[in-house]
Amino acid sequence: MRRIMWRRLGLNLSVPVALFFTLAACSHNPSSTANDHFSLFDVPAPKGSTVYVCHSYGCRQKTRVKFGKAEISKIKTLMAKTEKSDTPSEERRAIAYAISWMERHTGKITGTSSDRAGMDFAGSGDPSQQDCVDEATNTTSYLKVLQNNGLLQHHRVSAPFAKENYLRGIAGWTHWTAVLKEKGSKERWAVDSWIYKNGENPAVVEAKKWYIAGLDTLPKSTF
Repeated sequence: MRRIMWRRLGLNLSVPVALFFTLAACSHNPSSTANDHFSLFDVPAPKGSTVYVCHSYGCRQKTRVKFGKAEISKIKTLMAKTEKSDTPSEERRAIAYAISWMERHTGKITGTSSDRAGMDFAGSGDPSQQDCVDEATNTTSYLKVLQNNGLLQHHRVSAPFAKENYLRGIAGWTHWTAVLKEKGSKERWAVDSWIYKNGENPAVVEAKKWYIAGLDTLPKSTF
């Protein structure tokens, strides 16, 4: 029972302790830009189509991966097939499919293809596993690759942010997500890959509606 409980826990022990002793229920974004977030967790920022994939929990390990011309072409084709219309909503749907493909691709290189859904403390330090900090950071890197290659028309990549609600106990521990900002709007969208095992479509949901109750109510993957 205790193991099941920890598997559902969004807590990452590498995040500075001060973050866990703020208000009982709040959201926070310690970084103003995505690059600031990479610096916070000591991860090289993406350059062009090259990223550093976090794993082992809390970006303890980082593996360099370059998406070559062939990979970018596959992603572009996938997104074009997925989008049914030229709208922000359809672009978010296409982004979800692109992120899942990129996870599967990097998983073969980094050994994270067997990454389990959610997390458990048994996975801490395991190079095949990723917690929510790893996932939020990696998803942000993948989004930056899409942006760097002109594949985002309706969105820009924002810094990841976190929410917690300690009043709900374990189910309300700190949880991180990648974030997209919709152009011409103040709307931000959480892109959360941590909920599911490696390679499944992430959930894409309005940031203000993301993780407001607990881990049991996190959104479904995007189809």
